[in-house]
Amino acid sequence: MDKFQDKYRIPSARAAWHGYDGGAYFVTICTAGKEHYLGEIADGAMRLSEIGSIAKDCFARVSAYYPYAEIPSFVVMPNHVHAIVIIGNHDGHDVNAGNYCCRDAINRVSTINRVPTPPMSRNPMIYKSLGTVVRGVKARISRAAHLSGLPFAWQARFHDRIIRCQDEMNRIAEYIGNNVYNWDSDELNSDQTDGSLPEHQRH
Repeated sequence: MDKFQDKYRIPSARAAWHGYDGGAYFVTICTAGKEHYLGEIADGAMRLSEIGSIAKDCFARVSAYYPYAEIPSFVVMPNHVHAIVIIGNHDGHDVNAGNYCCRDAINRVSTINRVPTPPMSRNPMIYKSLGTVVRGVKARISRAAHLSGLPFAWQARFHDRIIRCQDEMNRIAEYIGNNVYNWDSDELNSDQTDGSLPEHQRH
């Protein structure tokens, strides 16, 4: 039986997905220095810290902030978050048009534009893309930590992989669901490895 019962069916692996403005992605976001800011695992269960609880709430409510995005599965771990992020197209704009790539949007730019911004703008700070969602959620959690006086910081970039078929999505959802139980052998467990991510898949 399909994990998501065809609700998040992946019909094809279109090359246009590389624009990161439509499709499904497996995303990993790490804390700075792999510090255990988000909580600890004890007795086989994730014990969320205060900022970990805030992070869980932000990921659960992502569609309230970004109506074109869904996160059907995620897990908050001591020093990272794994999530399936689905970016949809809800404004009638053809996500296949143009060659915009959110990898080019990582450099910060001012959100103040003295020239009127045309409708369908490709402004990387407001464009509907995976990068926009991840940056926004990270910023929201960081701001909450700052306002609460909690020590916290994210790694500057994030890791993603395009999900190309239903079977792959189901395997990733199962991996996310079992992540807490497999913490002792997790590659991001700093007690086991350095938790590094493949350089070519970093944003």
